[in-house]
Amino acid sequence: MSTETETERQPERRSGELTLRELLRWTWRQLTSMRTALVLLLLLALAAVPGSVIPQESVDSLGVTRWKEQHPDLTPIYEKLDLFSVFDSAWFSAIYILLMISLVGCFVPRTRVYWRALRAEPPPAPRHLTRLPDHAAYRTDEEVDEHLARARAVLKGRGYRLRSGDGADVGADDAVSAERGKLREAGNLVFHMSVLVVLVGFAIGGLFGYQGGVVLVEGSTFSNSLTQYDDFAPGSLFRAEQMEPFSFTVDEFDVDWLESQPGTWMAQSFNAGLHYRESPDAAEQTYDLRVNHPLSIGDTEIFLIGHGYAPVVTVRDGNGDVAYSGPTVFLPQDASFLSFGVIKAPSAEPEQIGFEGLFYPTFVNLDGDPVTVMPDDQNPTLSMLVYTGDLGLDSGTPQSVYVLDKSNAEQLKQPDGKPFRVDIQPGQTVELPDGLGSIEFEGVKPWTRIQVSQTPGIRITLAGVVLALVGLLGSLFIRPRRIWVRARREDEGTMVEVAALDRSGGGDGADVLDEIVAELRRTEKV
Repeated sequence: MSTETETERQPERRSGELTLRELLRWTWRQLTSMRTALVLLLLLALAAVPGSVIPQESVDSLGVTRWKEQHPDLTPIYEKLDLFSVFDSAWFSAIYILLMISLVGCFVPRTRVYWRALRAEPPPAPRHLTRLPDHAAYRTDEEVDEHLARARAVLKGRGYRLRSGDGADVGADDAVSAERGKLREAGNLVFHMSVLVVLVGFAIGGLFGYQGGVVLVEGSTFSNSLTQYDDFAPGSLFRAEQMEPFSFTVDEFDVDWLESQPGTWMAQSFNAGLHYRESPDAAEQTYDLRVNHPLSIGDTEIFLIGHGYAPVVTVRDGNGDVAYSGPTVFLPQDASFLSFGVIKAPSAEPEQIGFEGLFYPTFVNLDGDPVTVMPDDQNPTLSMLVYTGDLGLDSGTPQSVYVLDKSNAEQLKQPDGKPFRVDIQPGQTVELPDGLGSIEFEGVKPWTRIQVSQTPGIRITLAGVVLALVGLLGSLFIRPRRIWVRARREDEGTMVEVAALDRSGGGDGADVLDEIVAELRRTEKV
């Protein structure tokens, strides 16, 4: 009685309702289908677009800082979406991992099926060869077994794989079955596997590698240690011990400018002359660092990715003491290399002094408007506003060298109330009002932005690209074909039927058939 009651209490399964196991199986089949893999591959490509358009922290932190200053309203949204570090974001990683799982789920079952098909013999000849699209028939005076033996020899010489026993015993079978081109499917599998290999290579590089950037003024030296980088993006499994102990100095930087059209200039070439040591005890070497010609030291590559100007200034305070001296990096704002920068003198007395303004490489006053007419430093000029007071330099909070905190500072004014502006060229000195000191513009030095990266999976990625080319060539040029030759004895001799089937579709089956028939008839005994 209790058993019947328990059975009655069990909920009935509705028609079409899936159990948990069936739901999981259906989900797995959808994920590992080729259609899903293609969709995920497209999503991955689309997800990489923001990483190419929007400045990335791991590549150009200066560009990110400048972008945030220019777009204050969009910055919070972009930060929430991780658009400044697309390739490290959770949503990009999710697409990446799902694509790898989908490719594995597609590749492994197809490999098993292909392995069985590769070992299988060619299928026996159809009953009616003349019903195939490409077929031919002719008569010969030879015996059936003799002609089939020659057909086997001709097809084997052309690289066809024969069905065992075909034509060996006429009483058993009066036809020869041959097949070739099974490696075409191997080409398809290799191509799909190559995508997985490339993804694995990128994953290894992202996990174990690192990428850092540093801005170096001409004459500066860099040692490969964490403290030397302006920005550094390590992989989650990165270890500091894997960094190469090299150092290098930027001896000089040259740019060749070309006027493509009146008033429009473009750089023909960039060249940063270096001398470097692969280790503290290694011999000194030289190298011309150019765009797309990185310097390789061990597993590390050094790239030239940007340049600009660093005015050399000296700031003296009201006591005549040097409060700041040296080159200051100014960031280019446009193609003419009009550059923005900040100069800070934290030790100035009696008050801290800060300068904020523009650098004009080739200054021209055009109808009262200051402009730079070319990116080369032919007439360098600094035009800056001056601030004094608390610039937040003693607060202990890290500040960007490209941003001046003016919240608690006072802007210097002229007697008429207009902002006091320093317009200065090399060799000139401007005295600041109220005995605050002076600023001297000594000259200009170029700076270069260097990217240092170590990508352990780069060789795996390269192997994946090579595999993709091999697989693509195989799938394009290998034609899977089947050939059947049947012979039967008639009163007037032997009737021979030959048929060809191009399994790739749209192939040259008729031409292949004609060649085989011609060779069979040409080798007949006279």
